[in-house]
Amino acid sequence: MKQFWVEIRPFNKEIATTAIESGADAVVVDRAEDIKKLGRITTIAPDGDIRTGRDVIECTITDKESENKAAVLGKKQYVIVTTSDWTVIPLENLVAQSDRIIARVNTVQEAEMALHVLEKGVFGILLKTEDPATVRAVASLLKASTGTIGLIPFTVTRIHPVGMGDRVCVDTCSMLSDGEGMLVGNTSSAMLLVHAETLTNPYVAPRPFRVNAGAVHAYILLPDGKTAYLSDLTIGGQVLVVNEKGTTYPVIIGRTKIERRPLLLVEAEAGKDRVSLVLQNAETIRLVKKDGTAISVARLAVGDEVMGCALEGGRHFGMAVQETIREK
Repeated sequence: MKQFWVEIRPFNKEIATTAIESGADAVVVDRAEDIKKLGRITTIAPDGDIRTGRDVIECTITDKESENKAAVLGKKQYVIVTTSDWTVIPLENLVAQSDRIIARVNTVQEAEMALHVLEKGVFGILLKTEDPATVRAVASLLKASTGTIGLIPFTVTRIHPVGMGDRVCVDTCSMLSDGEGMLVGNTSSAMLLVHAETLTNPYVAPRPFRVNAGAVHAYILLPDGKTAYLSDLTIGGQVLVVNEKGTTYPVIIGRTKIERRPLLLVEAEAGKDRVSLVLQNAETIRLVKKDGTAISVARLAVGDEVMGCALEGGRHFGMAVQETIREK
């Protein structure tokens, strides 16, 4: 997820309050104590949570020499890049060489440009403005979506009750919409899109903040591209929400519920890719079809197509690794 920093030098209480209320990740200030009176937020300052001049370096790009200096620094530290001419800023060169580039911007348009450099964009945005509306607009731009993930249709090959076990409901601090869910799988090489509990049914009221994601051992995809076991998710952490088109955004975990329930194994394939997932065996548990509609596992049949993704297999502490790992 892209970082959203707001520069408040000199200190401006209105901008500071707007930054906090808009969900900024950090603020750059002259003195950390100024912002701490208004709320809890990471400070970037000489006396801050992140120290300027030590943890974060500021560079102004004026020529190739200064660009090279920023690229070298960006291999070890976060680098705030400033330029007076956005039409010639060498962000592409910097982003290609470092994952720690923070682009200083003044407008929503500049922020959008920086976020799409070389498709992956900069690590984050540092916004300098005196306009609270601009703070809110850039916050919405960064927080609305973390990008897209390529979803493919998998054809269901097997549906098999496996008995009792522990499953995890992921309750978020957001209200999810129809067509949205989370990517979960028995292995890290492929996952299915499990639909949120947004739909009305005869058995329980909708819980639009919830995804009944699967058994405790399953992997779930996180906003940073890593995976976690469902059983390891914690309050205040983040998970990735995905819709039927592959558009993604992060949400905060409000709680998880682990309860013993009857379980069902679903297996599917897409060409050479294989996916499987153990889910609760209940009518309210749904996967996502190609058209974005939800289908209950109680009505799922061999031959049905459901959406999922194929990933780079093999994980160590949630990170993809280049080694021989067989998951089956």
